[in-house]
Amino acid sequence: MAYIGREPQIGNFQVCDAISVVNGQAAYTMQVSSVNVSPETANHMLVSLNGVLQAPGSSYTVSGSTITFASNLVTGDVINFIHILGSVLDLGVPSDATVSTAKIVDGAVTAAKLASGAGGKVLQVISATDSTNRSTSSTSFVTASNTLSVDITPSATSSKIFVIATLPFHSASGATIFGTIYRDSTNLGGAKGMNQANGNIHNGSGMTFLDSPSSTSQLTYQVYAKVDSGTGNFGGDSTCLSSITAFEIGA
Repeated sequence: MAYIGREPQIGNFQVCDAISVVNGQAAYTMQVSSVNVSPETANHMLVSLNGVLQAPGSSYTVSGSTITFASNLVTGDVINFIHILGSVLDLGVPSDATVSTAKIVDGAVTAAKLASGAGGKVLQVISATDSTNRSTSSTSFVTASNTLSVDITPSATSSKIFVIATLPFHSASGATIFGTIYRDSTNLGGAKGMNQANGNIHNGSGMTFLDSPSSTSQLTYQVYAKVDSGTGNFGGDSTCLSSITAFEIGA
């Protein structure tokens, strides 16, 4: 919340350093461990002079770190103590086992606040399927399907992306068909998921890759395929879908 004037000091309970009285002087600087301190108001203080508690406002005032008594002090006067109360509205530190899950704002606990070794959680899952059957005679990797891809934006550079893809292969010419996973324009898996389908045999390929992109930008993961020679078919059909799923894993 916004405050008019100085924001209250929360729980700032302090006892000031001893102050030596100077004859004929009313104003003194308050310090704690030799560092100037500024009470919230005169009402947030306990001041003892010559063993008598002083009334805030009438017996003394404060401005910043300076306390000014209503009249000049003289030799023999003793400032027994100045106790700064801080914010008397402070609720303090909650007791153990008193903060429920409902009291924590959604999204307040981020990966940055997790202790080392407390990661490994699935932070998000993005998936896509495709029923398109495609063919290729390319000996270089080409996209398996414009729709067999997922876009995912990691929440932290330390996150890993675990990708799982399934892709049916079919070759009527005895070609060997290879599949791989790309991140944007980078081939992650080489010839992972290699399958050979001869005659009219359909083979399903399962491919996985654990990627460390070190990025918080949107990334596209997509399945690519190629053949060694001849022509190969790949992709889904009405009875066998292709799919790709990306999991963001917290560090």
